[in-house]
Amino acid sequence: MAGRPGSVRARTTIGATAVVAGALVAAGLAVVLLLRANLTGQADLRAEVAAREVASQLATGVAYRSLDLPDAEDHPVQVVGEDGRVRAVSEDLEAVRGTGSPGVRPGAATRGDDDDRGDDRDDDPGRGEVSDDDPKLTTGTATVDGRTADYRFAAIEVTTPRDETVTVYAGADLAAARDATGTVARAMLAGLPLLLAVVAGVTWLVTRRALRPVEAVRAELAEITSSGDLARRVPVPDARDEIAGLAATTNETLAALEESVARQRGFVADASHELRSPIASLRTQLEVAAAHPELLDVDGLVEDVVRLQHLAADLLLLARIDAGERPPARPVALGGLVRDELDRRAPRDRIPVQASVEADPRVMGVPGRLVRVLGNLLDNAERHADTSVRLSLREEGGRAVLRVSDDGPGVPAGDRERIFERFVRLDDARSRDEGGAGLGLAIARDLVRAHAGTLTVGEAPGGGALFEVRLPVT
Repeated sequence: MAGRPGSVRARTTIGATAVVAGALVAAGLAVVLLLRANLTGQADLRAEVAAREVASQLATGVAYRSLDLPDAEDHPVQVVGEDGRVRAVSEDLEAVRGTGSPGVRPGAATRGDDDDRGDDRDDDPGRGEVSDDDPKLTTGTATVDGRTADYRFAAIEVTTPRDETVTVYAGADLAAARDATGTVARAMLAGLPLLLAVVAGVTWLVTRRALRPVEAVRAELAEITSSGDLARRVPVPDARDEIAGLAATTNETLAALEESVARQRGFVADASHELRSPIASLRTQLEVAAAHPELLDVDGLVEDVVRLQHLAADLLLLARIDAGERPPARPVALGGLVRDELDRRAPRDRIPVQASVEADPRVMGVPGRLVRVLGNLLDNAERHADTSVRLSLREEGGRAVLRVSDDGPGVPAGDRERIFERFVRLDDARSRDEGGAGLGLAIARDLVRAHAGTLTVGEAPGGGALFEVRLPVT
């Protein structure tokens, strides 16, 4: 499992690595963008400070030729009048692009229309004042001493004491900001593969450790499957996690499967044993009849065939119940069903049934199977009764309650659950049991449970056994 590309371990490692890679790329991009914005903001501030320093000199009346201008490589400066002519520039500044003022040498005119600023004179600062408005910030290039670089430019308006309004353009070099951003980006790109390798390795190891109990469970299940030994169990890890829960549930499933297989094997063995007796009897009678036709016991043959027929029908019904067969249910009037079954059985009953049908509750069920439950209970009661069999039907607390009792020897308290097991007969306690295979009560309880009901046995008020069926009413 550990080496397959399609394994949970490999998929988890790939998925975790991909998620971390995406998160790191997004975080790195955000850091780079924030760093660039921060450094650009600092460049804007430096450009504005440089422009305001020059503007302050002009506001105090310093002549253009006497201006103390900063070094052109750090802060290229040019002063442009309202007529579009350059009044002053930094030393060695050869060209400026991107500020809207292409002229660089004193006296050079811009490409703009001189009349375009006429409407803005009302917004000019007062005589000897520097504009309080936020500077206009642009990104452009400047060529200083033959070297062209990118700059952030700030434009500040100022009115000299001679009532001449000019604009001071000052730049701040972006090389440092871009170098810092590039360095950070390269460092992140260089560290990303190493970090992803660490994430992948850790995820691989952690997943291997987490899935080790799963592999142990899988290997043990494979051994159980190959050996067929359902008594074995998978190992349950000490940790109280989902894998421990899976292992515990697997062991519960194996226990239920072992019980089911053991029960099925016992059922097959018991069925074989029950079938062997009537088949052996039939064979004996047929062999005798073949040798001595005058000794043929037809009644005995018919009795054995009927017994075989009933046993085969019971085995088939149990097989269908075990297979989960559920015929369509419909509302059934239980009172009418009980009366019809009693009328049908009356001519052949060994002991007449004393019935008390006090209600006619409706239940959801299969009429044929409900009749089978009633018939099995009455057959059992008549087989063990001394003189009387009683039946009552009523509705109690939203449930239909059917009781069948006899005045026979009853069922000992220790055997009241065992009699519902298949092929169980209490021959010593119920001496009149003749020819039964021990399936009637087992079939009755299985059918009642299939109808969401219960079947229990207790002691009748006058002695004997009392069987009680409870079914939910509709």
